[in-house]
Amino acid sequence: MFDSYRDFIKKYLKLNTIEWKIFKSRLSIKSYQVGETILHQGDICDELCFIDSGLARGYIIDEEGKDFTWSIFFNDKNANMSNLFVTDYESFLHQKPSNIHIEAIEETVLIAVSYQDVQLVYNKLKKGERFGRLMAEEAYSHLHHKIIDKQTKNAKNRFEDFLQNTPYLLEKVPQYHIATFLGITPQHLSRLKKEYKINICE
Repeated sequence: MFDSYRDFIKKYLKLNTIEWKIFKSRLSIKSYQVGETILHQGDICDELCFIDSGLARGYIIDEEGKDFTWSIFFNDKNANMSNLFVTDYESFLHQKPSNIHIEAIEETVLIAVSYQDVQLVYNKLKKGERFGRLMAEEAYSHLHHKIIDKQTKNAKNRFEDFLQNTPYLLEKVPQYHIATFLGITPQHLSRLKKEYKINICE
């Protein structure tokens, strides 16, 4: 059950049998149905959750009650660390209330480890501290590029990036959620989809 998580960790750290056994003993499995909430805005994110299967969405609700997709979580060959961990890392890292909601879009299975157990692993395993540092660096890098892309790229460029990296999400994630993730209206997204299909046919 934990093979996908172990394979992911191997990309960054080489854990021996004893080290993996210590880490594995702290893991638990959590399952969510479609539409079920994984994290409520205002709650403290006290678990670091690796997505083993399924699809989830992190979103923010503004003062008018409209929601805006912040992140889409999935696990496949194109996923990076920010996609794989269904977590408000800022809330988890500082143990403060989360600014985002997270919900399951498909039936989703997560591999979770609590904040307390993460600290324990950091203390017991020197390699654990390195893994934590790599996660923090990845989270910062992802946010850095995301903000720059939204400031410097137009809607078409952002859409093309989305298609290049995760084209199959167009069939899995509702159009409204993808539109708010890209920072455009659903109508604009619909036009871009049609234009893209025309270009492909040509």
